[in-house]
Amino acid sequence: MITFLSAILALILGYIFYGKFIEQVFGADDTIKTPAVRLEDGVDFIPMPTWKMFTIQFLNIAGLGPIFGAILGAMYGPIAYIWIVLGCIFMGASHDYFSGMLSIRSEGASLPEIVGKHLGSGIQNFIRIFTILLLLFVGVAFVTGPAGLLTDFTGGGLNWWLYGIFAYYLLATLLPINKIIGKIYPLFGFALLLMAVSIAGIMIFKSATGALILNEISFGELKNLHVNPTQNILYPMMFIVISCGAISGFHSTQSPMMARCMKKESFGRPVFYGAMIAEGIVAIIWATAAMNFFGNTGELNYTISSGHNPAWIVNEICNTWLGKTGAIFAIIGVIACPITTGDTAFRSARLTIADIFNYNQKSIKNRLLVSIPLFTLGFILSQLEFSTIWKYLGLSNQILSMVMLWTAAVYLAKKGKNHLLLSIPALFMTAICFTYLLVAPNKNGGLAIDSQLGILLGIFIASSIFIWFLVHSNQKSIKNKTTSVTTSQIE
Repeated sequence: MITFLSAILALILGYIFYGKFIEQVFGADDTIKTPAVRLEDGVDFIPMPTWKMFTIQFLNIAGLGPIFGAILGAMYGPIAYIWIVLGCIFMGASHDYFSGMLSIRSEGASLPEIVGKHLGSGIQNFIRIFTILLLLFVGVAFVTGPAGLLTDFTGGGLNWWLYGIFAYYLLATLLPINKIIGKIYPLFGFALLLMAVSIAGIMIFKSATGALILNEISFGELKNLHVNPTQNILYPMMFIVISCGAISGFHSTQSPMMARCMKKESFGRPVFYGAMIAEGIVAIIWATAAMNFFGNTGELNYTISSGHNPAWIVNEICNTWLGKTGAIFAIIGVIACPITTGDTAFRSARLTIADIFNYNQKSIKNRLLVSIPLFTLGFILSQLEFSTIWKYLGLSNQILSMVMLWTAAVYLAKKGKNHLLLSIPALFMTAICFTYLLVAPNKNGGLAIDSQLGILLGIFIASSIFIWFLVHSNQKSIKNKTTSVTTSQIE
């Protein structure tokens, strides 16, 4: 139990101390009027209370990510704790904070526009296409998954459930953000948190009474405990599998929605940094539950390799430990939460496309003109196998996080601030992404080359990008100083 409680305490302390430090480095300033105040339009730019923004942001970025990802990541063993805690505090929460705050400082702009502002038009155009495709795949994945489960539960037709969920998505995408998302998301957000807290409470109680012995982290277990270690290499596979809870590029597509609703810049820390820390806590809880419910990591591996998926594990844990209440939580977890992630993915796609073409979204007609083609393409993609859609999400997710980290690092370098706070995480994620592309099996989108060679090549590519960034940043810094001195002399 010491490992479990220490991990949660570390995340809380990370929010209190490192979160405050990151806020100071960025320079949040309440004297600057936010886009929600200056550009209020009653549709996307609507000031909201901090507590409501936190619950919406939390549900937007979480859904099933910190549950399913943590369960699959727990197959690698207790080393997952280290990645979740350190990744969340020093990478994921900082990533989310900067993606939200840079949006606020850029008129509530979507991710591609922020990237273009700091990394140039070339990478901007790539990220525009990449982001829209990722959002579509997320939206479609979280249509087909819940629709399949609802078909199993009710015996109804799959297509009818697809039509129903798509109809809801269209409404949530078109209506003002405070009509559906602002009303029901806080409820589901609290339910997701309550489910995690309830599971944590049961584990603590059972551990205190001796009914459950929580495994502690040890040096002997800080290795790859996966049932199939040759196909699931610890580095980089675990860092892709556990994205939500540690760092996830998808979050940077969601933060601009709340950036358009924030009344003061000081609210950014609890909403952006805080929601990610909350997600990290949820991931720790579910990783712990998965590693201990069946006895140990080995038994978890056996259970999953026997054909049981994370949804089954969530249902089993909730029903066993929480009874009838757990059954309700399980339904919310495996059906409602992914739906609420999918609808904001489509909404973000609408906003991203509108930003690209500078197309005003105040009128329902303009929103329909963007949304109808988007949903048509989404429905076509929903006919693909779920596994086909899902296998591309993990890597795409982390590539986006890599780009956002480099964007934030460039921003800090331009401001003459300590860019290492973001450029070192960017270096790490670059190495992870390129290594994965090189060593992952073909069926998972990789080239499947020798793992040792792939790791060395991945590190070399990442290091080369980092050196280029350092040289380029230094040249820009010298140029800025020269311009500043010249301006002073003229004055």
